[in-house]
Amino acid sequence: MRRRTRSLIGTIAMLAFIVVYAPLAMALADSRIAETPAPVQAILYALLGIAWIFPLMPLIRWMERPDPEERA
Repeated sequence: MRRRTRSLIGTIAMLAFIVVYAPLAMALADSRIAETPAPVQAILYALLGIAWIFPLMPLIRWMERPDPEERA
């Protein structure tokens, strides 16, 4: 599969993941995090803001692989 095709598929998959992740993170923040002290809230919001990257890292690596003809 060419890099351009992988990028298209990966972008669509990332958008789908974010469409699911964002409301879940907001619901968690609204229900649980709002009741915690302010310093804890800041840490938890930062973690929620970064946490989406970890499940998507394998997808990003796959998207950025060079084409087979570029490897030579």
